[in-house]
Amino acid sequence: MPNGTPMTTDHNPIKIAIEPGKKVYFASDQHFGAPTRALSLPREQRFLTWLNEIQPHAAALFLVGDLFDFWFEYKEVVPKGFVRILGKLAEFRDQGIPIYFFVGNHDLWMDGYFEQELNIPVFYDNQEFLLGDRLFLIGHGDGKGPGDKGYKRMKKVFTHPFSKWLYRWLHPDIGMKLAQNLSVKNKLISGEADVHFLGPDQEWLIQYTKRKIETKPYDFLVFGHRHLPLYYPLNDQSVYVNLGDWISYFSYAVFDGTEMVLVVPNAVD
Repeated sequence: MPNGTPMTTDHNPIKIAIEPGKKVYFASDQHFGAPTRALSLPREQRFLTWLNEIQPHAAALFLVGDLFDFWFEYKEVVPKGFVRILGKLAEFRDQGIPIYFFVGNHDLWMDGYFEQELNIPVFYDNQEFLLGDRLFLIGHGDGKGPGDKGYKRMKKVFTHPFSKWLYRWLHPDIGMKLAQNLSVKNKLISGEADVHFLGPDQEWLIQYTKRKIETKPYDFLVFGHRHLPLYYPLNDQSVYVNLGDWISYFSYAVFDGTEMVLVVPNAVD
């Protein structure tokens, strides 16, 4: 696929073989850069430590949205910072470890940098993967399910090519500062509602994943955005997994070809 071409389909699964002793790792919602670079740095260092730990065992790495609290690519400029993280991701790719990057609602504005510089494909919507013999549906999760019509309308505005063209006319120093301020105010930490499980009738991603398994028998449906680690069986075969975040939980999921485990180091009793 050409560099910079958005990948948006959830059809035609991408197949990944998992060699004995290897595992597939999933993480989302790091929101690096917020609320300030200084306060973000300890979380970035913890993430880098985790990447170093999993590197010898990784068959693939999925970054499922909002790695950065804000990301916008001008034609010749990308956001300052994150050099250690980007360098580690490049090291994964140089060693032949696949990385799959999904944009979230905070880092929507990708424009080819990850594909060209890091050889990492970028997905703008759900994508199916066949990991070993298990069928996965993976996406960030924003704008899915019932409700939230205001955000869905705004997302169409934010992602429209004309909107991005207009924004590029701002000097990067102005554009980046403005967006970072708005991004932090638009709930870095997702809020009180995200702290507690709301029940299957109120969790809109559960409603969404239930509808998806009516059309295809997925084994695992993996999303982020919710900021709450969730491992929720939908029926005897299908499981919805929400990856949580790297703000409060530092959570991630691991798949060894058979078993999917959600690891929550900062679990709250």
